[in-house]
Amino acid sequence: MNLLSVNLAKPLHDPGITDSPGRLTGIDKRPAYGPVEVAAPGPKGTGGSALADDTIGDMRHHGGDDQAVYAYAREDLDGWGAELGRELADGSFGENFTTRGLDVNGARVGERWLVGGRVVLEVASARIPCRTFAGWLDERGWVKRFTDRALPGAYLRVVEPGTVQRGDEIRVVHRPEHEVTVSFLFRALTREPELLPRVLAAGDALHPEARSKALRRTAG
Repeated sequence: MNLLSVNLAKPLHDPGITDSPGRLTGIDKRPAYGPVEVAAPGPKGTGGSALADDTIGDMRHHGGDDQAVYAYAREDLDGWGAELGRELADGSFGENFTTRGLDVNGARVGERWLVGGRVVLEVASARIPCRTFAGWLDERGWVKRFTDRALPGAYLRVVEPGTVQRGDEIRVVHRPEHEVTVSFLFRALTREPELLPRVLAAGDALHPEARSKALRRTAG
């Protein structure tokens, strides 16, 4: 399992937003060819990406400690590329880390990855598709297609900071016993809300917004 590519944003005007034409987005990620510093960015709304020189445009909905790094598997990009009939380069989904040999969507919330020799990341949540993502891919019905497939990729938080670069080995150093994978959580947050009470099994590692939604469902 390895880090195939580390991707940083080339800021551009948000293709999915027409009511705020001046707003920038960092969804256009391009491979970096040298070491990149990784550190916890701070709370959502004030902290952006964990990666130095990366950009988060909409910090109300993206970035912060619980969405510090976004990872997507090269194998899943290749599957989408075959379906869409076009090549999807590393970073095409706005991911910071393009991985190889790692089941990102089968990772469990709270699972920890050692990247290179020092950086430790913890799986926190699943990516929810938005208008910006749809505008960037420019595919009809993209949000529905992406949601139906339930291969969202993982948001991670930084446990131990350091430096990463393409080619770094990724090792799973902790895997919880519960059933709450990235894909399971995504299904609970989107098409299958009846699963929400079960995501609470992920405990303190669960993203606070997902926990609140699950608690409301349980109380209801």
